[in-house]
Amino acid sequence: MTVLIIGGSGFLGTELVRLTRAAGHDTAATFATRPGDAPDVAWHRLDLRDAGRIAGVMAEVAPAVVINASSENADWAVTADGAVRVAMTAAERGCRLVHVSSDAVFSGAQVRYDESCLPDPVTPYGAAKAAAETGVRLVAGDAVVARTSLITGDGRSTHERAVCEVMAGTRDGVLFTDDVRCPVHVTDLAAALLELALSDEAGVRHVAGPDALSRYELGVLVARRAGFGSSLPPSGRRADTTLLGGLDIRLNSDATQQALRTRLRGAREFLAESARPTSDDG
Repeated sequence: MTVLIIGGSGFLGTELVRLTRAAGHDTAATFATRPGDAPDVAWHRLDLRDAGRIAGVMAEVAPAVVINASSENADWAVTADGAVRVAMTAAERGCRLVHVSSDAVFSGAQVRYDESCLPDPVTPYGAAKAAAETGVRLVAGDAVVARTSLITGDGRSTHERAVCEVMAGTRDGVLFTDDVRCPVHVTDLAAALLELALSDEAGVRHVAGPDALSRYELGVLVARRAGFGSSLPPSGRRADTTLLGGLDIRLNSDATQQALRTRLRGAREFLAESARPTSDDG
């Protein structure tokens, strides 16, 4: 079986490529600026603004499964319209589709969100992701729309690197005590997405960790894991800044977890570990 990973050179995409290859699937992936370095992967340059190029890549790869892990932040032409172009092409070719979305589709007014909650974004990025969800579900009714949260992973994520730079004094900034999310390990997330792609699931699914932590609380765990001992990062409140976005957004992933073999670990657990298990059966 051939799996095509859109955005395969990104942080999540790289892990999806690794796990897909490890599972023995023929793997193809796309990139916007430069390909990843995984061997035995067919890399294709792709601009999601170009519907013709999307169709060309799909025709060349002929995938059974497409996982769209791409995002260009608030760039509507890529994040919203591009996602719908991918979904339309996948539907036309009869491909199984998993589209990765974000907790940014919510404002935080409700705090706790399950899959039945309707998007109410308050940022341009959240609006683009919410529009993508609507379009994908309209043109590919059997697709999975997988909302996730703050993606971390063994020191490799943007947030973890930023924490270490702040702690080392090479970067200015504070970690917010009032900005709460449900962090997920990139390996757990990638394994869950691949499992969903190979299942008969459809519709919206939440794929986040069970621990709700502020960026400050997460930063403390990251700093200890990175060897900074009992030193604490500088703290602040995002409510005291002009930054847009919901403050406390907690994705409830219980329903999805019940259907998965992959166990979605909480940040308190995976940041205390050295191993990276991906499923209950190893």
